[in-house]
Amino acid sequence: VRLQESMLSSASGFKNYRGILNWCVVMLVLSNARLFLENLLRYGILVDPIQVVSLFLKDPYSWPAACLVIVSNVFIFVALYTERKLAMGSISEKVGLLIYIFNLTVILCFPMVVVLKLPSITPVGGAFALGVYTILFLKLYSYKDVNRWCRERTQVKARPSSPSVSSRMQSHVSYPGNLSLRDMYYFVFAPTLCYELNFPRSESIRMGFLLRRLFEMWMVPIIRSSMKPLQEMDYSRMTERLLRLAVPNHLIWLIFFYCFFHSSMNFVAELLRFGDREFYRDWWNSETITYFWQNWNIPVHKWCLRHFYKPLLRIGAGKLLSQSAVFFASAFFHEYLVSVPLRMFRLWAFMGMMAQLPLAWFVARFLRGNYGNAAVWLSLIIGQPIAVLMYVHDYYVTHCQDDPTISEAL
Repeated sequence: VRLQESMLSSASGFKNYRGILNWCVVMLVLSNARLFLENLLRYGILVDPIQVVSLFLKDPYSWPAACLVIVSNVFIFVALYTERKLAMGSISEKVGLLIYIFNLTVILCFPMVVVLKLPSITPVGGAFALGVYTILFLKLYSYKDVNRWCRERTQVKARPSSPSVSSRMQSHVSYPGNLSLRDMYYFVFAPTLCYELNFPRSESIRMGFLLRRLFEMWMVPIIRSSMKPLQEMDYSRMTERLLRLAVPNHLIWLIFFYCFFHSSMNFVAELLRFGDREFYRDWWNSETITYFWQNWNIPVHKWCLRHFYKPLLRIGAGKLLSQSAVFFASAFFHEYLVSVPLRMFRLWAFMGMMAQLPLAWFVARFLRGNYGNAAVWLSLIIGQPIAVLMYVHDYYVTHCQDDPTISEAL
């Protein structure tokens, strides 16, 4: 007989809760299966394939969002052409910087103007196109910085990286040998925002892994019923609708996270034999808001750290100012990706992101451990539905209030 803690006590050091996790998954599946059947019996089949297609296309013979994405290749060619001229010394660094400023500015402004001026682009199609252009903006900015760093080195070489078996099997690329069309488009399609001359590569494509990720890639009544309480400013019913929307909205967000950051990005990485698969860390264990934002989207976090946060620190900006600037930039892009496709500017996404700063301070100052983790989860579960309801309400008032068919449905 010896002294020992109960297994469920934190002092016991026991960490294998796989069985409890499986129990949670089974309970989640069973409870949502009941909810699915209940809604199926009450509302019928609400997902109309034609309506799903109409989210992306108003006219099946017109694909404006896809055409907008194809046009983005022009900006890729401009960036590559500029880098080649800079490598040859045909243009100065100042001229190259001016070209990049113009190119990157147009990348953000051109799709915005097209989406706002072209009625045939649906909100979903517009959001997809703007998302592609935003990713391209971040990638080309990184492409610019890394190639400039290479030119600034007295001895031209690739950025240092830890050697691996797969990297030794490949030919090492040095500047300016990386300025090829193949290298550029590999980076454009790679699941990363930070450019490297030599990315870690896996030895081969695992077909079983690829097929599993492909298989994984394969709320309407609540939102509709929320419009009348919002219009009438019925706060008690608004709160009830918010709480009803919170859980399904959160489940959809979790499904999106898994499908995009795990399934889709691993699928693309496996297809391109891209070796760095750290697309997220253990954000679910976050005890502070800051830890969550640093770990739930690693590609964006690495880009912000490398090309925005650290450069601000190097020019003398303090940590608080630099962190605030990162949140401001993130808030701008959140609003950009929501307001422009919806063709209305309400700043709900912007204010929601900026509100993370005082919330992060409060949680870090007053809450610790499990309480901090619970606060992070609560902000995710409650915060997002508030923004969703605000945008849906405003979109309804702006575009659909005078439609008799929609008014009768509500």
